[in-house]
Amino acid sequence: MFEGFKKFILRGNIFDLAVAVVIGTAFTAVVTSVVTNLINPLVALIGGANVKGLAIQLNPSNPNTIMHFDTVITAVINFLIIAAVVYFAFVVPIQRIMGRYKTAEEKTEEKAEAEVELLGEIRDLLREQRSGSGR
Repeated sequence: MFEGFKKFILRGNIFDLAVAVVIGTAFTAVVTSVVTNLINPLVALIGGANVKGLAIQLNPSNPNTIMHFDTVITAVINFLIIAAVVYFAFVVPIQRIMGRYKTAEEKTEEKAEAEVELLGEIRDLLREQRSGSGR
């Protein structure tokens, strides 16, 4: 029962997904605060004095028709920061651990294959000896 649970937990794709969801959710507030309070003001410097940040008003008579490029840039920066933290802090170490686990498993399989091959050679030699001595 515990062996099956261990295999389930150590399955890479499930663990990577769980880590990404949990850490991504927890880290989103921090990244959003950094981007909103530090990066957005820098992006707003690029925009003009009449608009907030990098926004374009499509119809001057309708204030609701504004394309906010700064919001899109913020979302992209948020995504890149969260993805980098999740990847480098969690996915890479887990892949290394899984690589060590798989390497030990592959070594066991290679050893078993070598033993089977050796046993086959012994069998063939014994057949040759029997057929040679039976003449």
